[in-house]
Amino acid sequence: MGYEMPRTKPKSRSSSTSPSKDSALLAEQLRRAFEGDAWHGPALLELVADVGPSTAAAHPIKDVHSIWELVLHIAAWDGAVNRRIVLGKALQLKDEENFPSVKDSSAAAWKEAVDHAKQVHAQLLRTVESLPDRRLTEQVPGKSYDIRFMLEGVAQHELYHAGQIAILKKARM
Repeated sequence: MGYEMPRTKPKSRSSSTSPSKDSALLAEQLRRAFEGDAWHGPALLELVADVGPSTAAAHPIKDVHSIWELVLHIAAWDGAVNRRIVLGKALQLKDEENFPSVKDSSAAAWKEAVDHAKQVHAQLLRTVESLPDRRLTEQVPGKSYDIRFMLEGVAQHELYHAGQIAILKKARM
């Protein structure tokens, strides 16, 4: 389910309704954290590229989420952040939305989970790329921080979980 930013025609490059350089920079940081070319090392998609469904569903470390659960969690928050921006409403994820359980551990279901994460992330990138400067300083509904801070946090969140995935992959070897 996508939530797209309303399309508006910018008045000029300096207009307060045109996408900003800051939005483009934030979108690029989000893309690098998720897809690759990150300075620190492998991004999320690079880490899961060679992961099969049994490894993705495994729990090699007691009381730690699986790779699959982490991918679903990242997709859930990318979608939640996108909805916060587009709909302008406060929202929190329920426990089952925050860390959805894996009910089908087939290869097709794993591919579907990764594809879903890619689609949700791509929608978030489209939203961020279209944000005008003035939106970045808007307070996130129900929060004490602005949209820019939230988007920086999304990149950090994805890299944090990418690190967990890297460790889970090694623990499974």
